[in-house]
Amino acid sequence: MAQRGPSHPAWQFSSAGMQPFGAPVSRPELKDGQPGTARRRRFSIEPRFQVVLACFLATLTMYVERVGFSIAFTSMANEAKVDEGVKGTVLSAFFWGYAISQIPGGWAAQRWGGERTLSASFALWSLASLATPGSAASPRAVVGARVCVGLAQGFLIPAVHTVLAHWIPPTERARAVSLTTSGMYLGSAAAMLVLPSLSAAYGPHFLLRLVGCLGVAWLAVWRLTLRSVRRAAAAAAMPLHEGGGNGVGAGEGSGKGHAKKGRPVATPWRSILAHPAVWAIVVNNFTFHYAFYVVMNWLPTYFDKVLHADLAHMGTVKALPYLLMFAASNAGGWAGDWVINVRRRSVAAGRKAVNTAGFWSAAVALMLMAGARSKGWGVLFTTLALGCAGFSRGGFSVNHMDIAPKFAGVIMGISNTAGTLAGVVGVAVTGYLLQWAGGADRPGGWYQAFALSAAQCVGGSLLFLAAARGERLFGSDATGDFP
Repeated sequence: MAQRGPSHPAWQFSSAGMQPFGAPVSRPELKDGQPGTARRRRFSIEPRFQVVLACFLATLTMYVERVGFSIAFTSMANEAKVDEGVKGTVLSAFFWGYAISQIPGGWAAQRWGGERTLSASFALWSLASLATPGSAASPRAVVGARVCVGLAQGFLIPAVHTVLAHWIPPTERARAVSLTTSGMYLGSAAAMLVLPSLSAAYGPHFLLRLVGCLGVAWLAVWRLTLRSVRRAAAAAAMPLHEGGGNGVGAGEGSGKGHAKKGRPVATPWRSILAHPAVWAIVVNNFTFHYAFYVVMNWLPTYFDKVLHADLAHMGTVKALPYLLMFAASNAGGWAGDWVINVRRRSVAAGRKAVNTAGFWSAAVALMLMAGARSKGWGVLFTTLALGCAGFSRGGFSVNHMDIAPKFAGVIMGISNTAGTLAGVVGVAVTGYLLQWAGGADRPGGWYQAFALSAAQCVGGSLLFLAAARGERLFGSDATGDFP
């Protein structure tokens, strides 16, 4: 019989973490006259909320960089008169490096801690972005720089999930992960809203330098956040939630996977790689990112060639797809938790319901995108496609923390490798499909590209329905049997 709601092992945690998301964690009271008493009474953000906010800003900044490069290179390619095939190759180069570093990123986050790994990732990709050539006259140099940015950013998402698995109690994780990952879409919306005008005014090379500087600025914010939350956690003796509940303390090593006596936890690679529930997550990550990366990277071309709209003069309309994706991603997390906590359904049922609703709706919207013949309809269908895809993240994207909280970074690394390969394949294949159909201004190529993505959305969701699980499957606290 399926386990339901909070009685499920994935929802067991210490009493210190039993407040709902948004409720303050109890901390020792300071007597009048003690330093900091008045300041804490006036304003205080709980440490775990500071961590979630910082991680949200991390994904936001990362996607400002990605969309910023897409916008910059569209202008660079027009100036250099490169064809759609070369353009697709350059836009997909980022994913070559990103795919290689996903699994090493999960391992590094478990070995050295998510906090250190996240810091290193931002430092390296910011430098690589600042070093990117500002002209498409030498595509090889641009490709090399994008591979380096991808290599560095590949450590980011596994590190973020490792950090969240240790700071956030189980009943808050779906919403925390949804909020954190929704930064990707708000960052994309902000980039689409602001950066085209900056590119038109100051040139594409300015965007490359700007996004690199934003990465450096986030790194400074992150180091200040870590100093603040460690001090607050130590003062309140606040327990961290290390997967199964083994506290690791609030020092620099927070986020490492350790056993109770400080011995490293062995990663059960064979069991992880052989389990159908893991592959359900991996395949759905691939299908989601195939759709998302194709739309994200080709959206400037779609607006230009299909809708005949100039991004620099579209105002706030061009940001609507990403704004809805931001809202829908958070709605997916809340919807999944509502099914589990209010409707008293199993964790697996909650994840599957959200995943199916999101992917099937996205498939319909993708097909409608290809037939759009006006700016209004094109923006509407693009908005629905990305919004519905974002909603699905409340299913597959949270599920690795359900089945393997101690190894969340590792499984996220495996899953995101598949998602990154989707970017390599999808962005490049779309370029060649458009080229073979006679150019990006011909509807035939867009129909083929979006139909391929829609078919994957439906197929992936069916696999998730069949194989996804909701209980812990790996390690000493596993509660599910291998099927």
